[in-house]
Amino acid sequence: MLDSVKIQRRQSEIRQSLAELVGKEKPTEEETRQMSDLDTEFRNNETRYRAALITEDEERREAGDELETRSDKEWSDMMARFEVRQVAAALDHGHQIDGETAEIVSELRSQGAYTGIPVPWEALEQRAGETVSTGTPDPIQTRPIIDRLFPGSVAAQMGAQMISIDHGEIEWPVVTQGASVGWQDGETGTVGAAQAFQTTDKALAPEQTLGVQMKITRKTLKQSGAALEQAVRRDMNSAMSQEMDRVVFLGSGSSGEPLGVIAGAATYGITSTAITASATWGAFRAAVTRFITANAAAGPGAVSGLVRPELWDFMDGSVWDTGSGITEWDRLSAKLGSLTMSHNALADPSGSPSACSALLTTKAGGVAPIFVGKWGAVDMIRDPYSDAASGGLRLTALATLDVTVARPAQLELLTGLELA
Repeated sequence: MLDSVKIQRRQSEIRQSLAELVGKEKPTEEETRQMSDLDTEFRNNETRYRAALITEDEERREAGDELETRSDKEWSDMMARFEVRQVAAALDHGHQIDGETAEIVSELRSQGAYTGIPVPWEALEQRAGETVSTGTPDPIQTRPIIDRLFPGSVAAQMGAQMISIDHGEIEWPVVTQGASVGWQDGETGTVGAAQAFQTTDKALAPEQTLGVQMKITRKTLKQSGAALEQAVRRDMNSAMSQEMDRVVFLGSGSSGEPLGVIAGAATYGITSTAITASATWGAFRAAVTRFITANAAAGPGAVSGLVRPELWDFMDGSVWDTGSGITEWDRLSAKLGSLTMSHNALADPSGSPSACSALLTTKAGGVAPIFVGKWGAVDMIRDPYSDAASGGLRLTALATLDVTVARPAQLELLTGLELA
């Protein structure tokens, strides 16, 4: 109990005692001496009370500063103790979830509707240093999923921003027309006509759901133990990251998929330039120049490139300067801010001669070129019936995601980069 509270209670007791003594018309010597002692104690307590308030005020401020930073630490610590194996056991044979896992599941249920057991995105990250089954190496690097879960993903390297949404839709108004500039032509002339300030909305909607299914056999449930948690995480992490990288760029916009950046270049208004010639630094330099003239980039160092491995193979073998041995790839990598290679986010080379595409992006004005929205947590659902004959369990993880482009001027697609 705080000292100030103790003193307040004692002061109340003193006042009550004094009220009883003062009410007597002829107090005895002992009662008179008692009133004097209580009066002295009351005055001393007033001084102690003010000192206690000053001390406790400083303690409250220190505690407040600690509480401001404690929430993030406590949440991170709770996520580190979330056990996916408890979710698998609960779905398999009705195991009662307890500890921090139960607290997190309860909190997620209070904020959204889930058919199965909700699992936070942070819980799917690969945790280094945990005991796994014999012969399986520990993960070298911790990679979160969507936004933090795999920061080395293609979408993240190309500047895509991951948006966490509780419910509903989210949209960004993007300015399409605004202030006009003009000089006064003569003393009585005007500075030009005003333009209406106009915007267009770029929305993320919860209309696409990604599902990941896995089958857990009875042997796995009985034999793996704690290693099952790592296995579930690795499988979900790999499947989700691979598919998300694909649909962010190549999503068809139909059959339940969001519309990807490259597949929907015309819809998003992204400039697409057909090179139809051998892939060289010159082709990329022209695209970078268009970025600079459109005020989307201050220089080639602000531009990121996404290319196929086959393009690297061809350009690294194309020597630009025989004397120095400098290749076309050396020129490209020396000029651009970053280069990312992926066989999953770009379509396979095709045609004769074989040709592929490349994507250039830039982060102008602090605005990401691509937005990827994720709604709520991962919804984990059990199916004990499909594999009932073998005693297995089938799990389905559902995640609602969407993709949009705010400013198409920050992206440019190059097609027909020939590899011969």
